Amino acid sequence: MAKIKVKKVKSAINRTLRQKRTLEALGLKKIGQVVEHDATPNILGMVSKVSHLVSVEEA
Repeated sequence: MAKIKVKKVKSAINRTLRQKRTLEALGLKKIGQVVEHDATPNILGMVSKVSHLVSVEEA
């Protein structure tokens, strides 16, 4: 399975509760933090919902 690296690049302040919870579910807490996930449809959908707050690259 392909892997992706997700990095939080913007703050979640003044964002909806749903977007904040999505970031938490991805394991992102601090700006600059990087997590690695499998590129499953669930994860890719979550990333697309907060794409304006994160950057993504293939690992």
